[in-house]
Amino acid sequence: MDGMDLGAIRTMSREECLTLLSTVPVGRVAWARPGGTIIVLPVNFTLDADTVVFRIPPGRILEAIEHRVPMAFEVDDMEPAMRTGWSVLVTGVAEVVRDREEAGRLERLTGAPWPELADPVLVRLPLHRVSGRRLPLHPGGVVVERLGGEA
Repeated sequence: MDGMDLGAIRTMSREECLTLLSTVPVGRVAWARPGGTIIVLPVNFTLDADTVVFRIPPGRILEAIEHRVPMAFEVDDMEPAMRTGWSVLVTGVAEVVRDREEAGRLERLTGAPWPELADPVLVRLPLHRVSGRRLPLHPGGVVVERLGGEA
């Protein structure tokens, strides 16, 4: 295989990251509270051009957004049996979508949030910085057994 290290973690291009970002329905948004406590909140989301769009409940995350606290948004997919997977990280400053027309358009794109939220707030996180890593396929981790007398 051209001397390539099959175990090497590969950095992905922005384009590859965006392609993978659009293949999963749930990500995690994270931010630091005053005093250093890190909060991580799973959210279902959609990718809209150069932004990640998701809904949140009112509360501490809304306070962080309004104070322009930098946030991270992460998605991943893993296949333990094949020892492979990838992870994409987006960082930036989120904003509440306040324009009613734009909010309506984004509501149609995102669909209903998985958990029903009382008074949900629509948030957009611009894709200022996007990075990703991929752990290539490790062959040999799967065993196939035939059952029921097949030859």
